[in-house]
Amino acid sequence: MQTVKTWPETISKSVATLSLAVGIAVNAAVPAALADLGAAARSVPSAALVGEGRFSFLGFRVFDAELYAPQGEFETSGPFALKLTYLRNFEGAAIAERSAKEIKAQGSASAGQIDSWTRQMDSIFPDVRAGQSITGVKTANGTTEFYADGRKIGAIQDPAFTQRFFNIWLGAQTKNPSLRAKLVGASG
Repeated sequence: MQTVKTWPETISKSVATLSLAVGIAVNAAVPAALADLGAAARSVPSAALVGEGRFSFLGFRVFDAELYAPQGEFETSGPFALKLTYLRNFEGAAIAERSAKEIKAQGSASAGQIDSWTRQMDSIFPDVRAGQSITGVKTANGTTEFYADGRKIGAIQDPAFTQRFFNIWLGAQTKNPSLRAKLVGASG
């Protein structure tokens, strides 16, 4: 004997199936975003995307940036992760040198600090190809961890470095305020 389902039963079952499918898709997407963040997600509890943007220089696309923070709410005092996905090939030494130049331009670090930080960054940053990412994490204790290819590649334990390094992109005096606004979710 064939069972005939009533309209409410059919709709109810369809809604439940659709809800399950949507739930699986949403749940699959969230871990995928965090998987892209890799091991860095462990240092940022409940990491969620705050904002994203692209940095270009003289018409050349340089990198895409994504900022993650707990529950997607960025605070400079808390932990966060800044993921840069390079759109061109760069040597790690060039990334370190450019970062040091940007820190120096902020004007508040001594030559000795900048030299020390440059050496540390140079030993940490790998050469990257277009499509590869380096993620910098400001930890809860104010130090910086770096990740690439889903693994930790190094750390700099100096909170003064952490502040100045992330100020390159996220500080009030950044050279690219429109990128900062996109990253931190500010309007304008």
